[in-house]
Amino acid sequence: MAPTQQPAQSPVPSRVPSRTKGRPRSAAADQAILDATREALAELGWGGLTMGHVAIRAGVAKTTLYRRWPSKNELVVDAVASLFDELAVADLGSLQADIEDVVAQFAAVLARPESQAALLAVFAEGSRDPQLRQRIREHIVDPQKVLVHQGLAHALARGELTAEADPVAGAEQIDVIFDTIAGAVEHRMLVIGEPVTPRWIRRFSDLLLNPGLYQSC
Repeated sequence: MAPTQQPAQSPVPSRVPSRTKGRPRSAAADQAILDATREALAELGWGGLTMGHVAIRAGVAKTTLYRRWPSKNELVVDAVASLFDELAVADLGSLQADIEDVVAQFAAVLARPESQAALLAVFAEGSRDPQLRQRIREHIVDPQKVLVHQGLAHALARGELTAEADPVAGAEQIDVIFDTIAGAVEHRMLVIGEPVTPRWIRRFSDLLLNPGLYQSC
């Protein structure tokens, strides 16, 4: 399989949620609330978590919490989404190096106990709640596809790939690339409980970019 082609330019989803007008929000308070939400979720589970628990842990009034996040679903999804804000694609000179670096960053986030507990809880609840599942897609999954856009843009600029003229095919490629990378790492770490080591990352990137290497498997 040849390296995936770069799709035609399409709008890149924003990683920063829109804010409604009103009193200026405190970034420190927001961070304290998100951190407290993940801690409470890891300790109490989805069913045990309440807005009151989060307010107490974060040291804010419940009115402050509800003014920022009107519902538990919105709060928990944003708390989980914020785990991935630090992920970035650096131009390391090759598509393989870029992929390996992002996979290592992603694995480092998933290695945190609070990340594992939060993701498993929100995904489990999302399987029973269609509205929550949609919010997970819009606020956790789709924004991370920015990383795929950026990685392919770097590869295109270096001449490693050629542009995909069909925007529909390009969007499908973005989905497949993201699903392959995120799915493989999450399965290994969250489902079977195995570590993502540098050796595993290299073998994964080899398979992703040069599947012919494993024809004898």
